Amino acid sequence: MFRRLLILQIIIMTLSSCRNDKISADLIIRNALIYTADSAFSIHAAMAISKGKILEVGDNDLITNKYESDSVLDAEGKAIYPGFIDAHSHFYGFSLLSRYADLSEAKSFDHVLEILTKHNENKQSNWITGRGWDQNKWPGHQFPDNKKLNELFPEIPVVLVRVDGHAVLVNDAAIALSGLTTDSITNDKEAVIERGSFTGIFMETLAERFRNLIPEPAGEELFELVDTAAMQCYAVGLTMVTDAGLDARVIDFYDSLQSEDRLQMAIYAMLNPTEANIQRFLKKGIVRKPKLIVRSVKLYADGALGSRGACLLKPYSDSPGNYGILTITSEDLGRYCVLAYDNNYQVITHAIGDSAVRTVLNVYSNYLLPDNDLRWRIEHAQVVHPEDFKLFGEYSIIPSIQSTHATSDMSWAKQRLGDHRIRNAYAYKKLMDQNGWIPNGTDFPIENISPLLTFYAAVARKDLSGKPGGGFQKENALTRQEAMRSITMWAAKSCYEEDRRGSLEPGKNADFVITDRDIMQIPEREIPQAKVLRTVIDGKTVYLRK
Repeated sequence: MFRRLLILQIIIMTLSSCRNDKISADLIIRNALIYTADSAFSIHAAMAISKGKILEVGDNDLITNKYESDSVLDAEGKAIYPGFIDAHSHFYGFSLLSRYADLSEAKSFDHVLEILTKHNENKQSNWITGRGWDQNKWPGHQFPDNKKLNELFPEIPVVLVRVDGHAVLVNDAAIALSGLTTDSITNDKEAVIERGSFTGIFMETLAERFRNLIPEPAGEELFELVDTAAMQCYAVGLTMVTDAGLDARVIDFYDSLQSEDRLQMAIYAMLNPTEANIQRFLKKGIVRKPKLIVRSVKLYADGALGSRGACLLKPYSDSPGNYGILTITSEDLGRYCVLAYDNNYQVITHAIGDSAVRTVLNVYSNYLLPDNDLRWRIEHAQVVHPEDFKLFGEYSIIPSIQSTHATSDMSWAKQRLGDHRIRNAYAYKKLMDQNGWIPNGTDFPIENISPLLTFYAAVARKDLSGKPGGGFQKENALTRQEAMRSITMWAAKSCYEEDRRGSLEPGKNADFVITDRDIMQIPEREIPQAKVLRTVIDGKTVYLRK
């Protein structure tokens, strides 16, 4: 009897000793399908997390035998991915959307006026602002003028931002506030003038002038707008976003919210190239905090294809004599490149047309050595001359794409570009091959914020109705593995964040997403139906689907 008790005591002590040898974790996940997005794209079943960092990923036995936790999540076979990262967005602009009339569903300009009338009845503000109109969806596909706006709103200034953000329609009250006259316009391509008068359509820098007139929110109102936008991002699995084109006021506001633990999402802030921003940030070096990174300057080389502002080498196929607008000279771009190079900042330039893309490639190549790791980026790169693709690889210039632009534009892009140029437009696979990796985003609020739809567009090259059947220029689709990397690891790399984010590996931030179905394996047509069940940032759940 004594011997049996002694043996039992030894067994208990051994088991207890084994348990005490386990490493404490804040959270253990098991029975999952974890896509790590590491260099081998390995898949595991379990993960241990502590203090917001990943301790280890492995099979169920390895993790449960090595770690212990009071919090264990049984994933029940669900797919887990690294937290999604939007490599090009306008988070601040998205935050302001609730102040704007939503014009994205307007089927005609008269429909726009109906929306504005109802919006004004509800808001009763000193300004009327709207965003999302697209003349390509209207009968005739022509830009509107402001005659009816002036009749409806003779005294209240009205600023209506086109879907791409590169053009506005404004009424005469807003024009009066701007101080612009037809005699003061130095670039007549940026204002539509008929019979000696403004029609109300302004593009590029003049459009920005009107957008800057709109009163900015501040304080608790701004927090509520940012908080609401962040919640919407968490609900689609976003754990980090870029914010393309910011001033110090907004960057400081983000910083204060993150420091107070009121904003969980990480933000890669791209600076507007103002003198104040250059003195405040660029010349003082890189800012790299746990959730805020400032080390890039955002420039514009041209406008957008939809408003015929993208700068082309040959005229638009549907607008003879119109080459679009080059919004920066090679000399000015070069000056910013020198500033950035000397201060170890990243240069990020919007270029959509093949002329603008070529201009940026040529200027960048004056400062970049082959095989550099500066990661200077060209945003969008929608139309590229066949001879210019190789320059991305030769000088390690990163094309930053938005897959949903292809599926949004495909119904009218051929009209703009013709049969020949369209073949080298939205050529994402060909662009990816230049450096072996490519970051992906949405450009929201221009496109839907969902990275799952970005993934779908990259893989399927179809719209949400499944058209066209064979996919739009399907030879430039990404594989599912490439598409996943483009919204995780490669998006992080494009922001110099690959050591902290982008993959589920030991030591990295515990940012991850759980979905209701596995988008890496389900039929292509089912991808848009996938739902995010849980979004986690630094080991903390920020979104849980009810």
